[in-house]
Amino acid sequence: MITLTANEAKTGFGDMLMKVQKTPVQITKSGKPVAVLLSLEDYEAAEEMKLRELRKIIENGERELANGDYTDGKTFMRELIDGI
Repeated sequence: MITLTANEAKTGFGDMLMKVQKTPVQITKSGKPVAVLLSLEDYEAAEEMKLRELRKIIENGERELANGDYTDGKTFMRELIDGI
């Protein structure tokens, strides 16, 4: 990952757009990371990966529900708060 300061990113915007096609670019401000720029291709791949994972979670939940393996909301919240 390439790291640029916010000023470098601003003054070299066109160059940064070329760099982000090859690798993510981290932007820092006052020495602290504040953003990461991705190519459109990388962004779409990340979004697709999140969507596939969400679909798996939903399918697992539907399967558990169909098998009667579920917890009511009050129990779930109590266990969540208690850290069980």
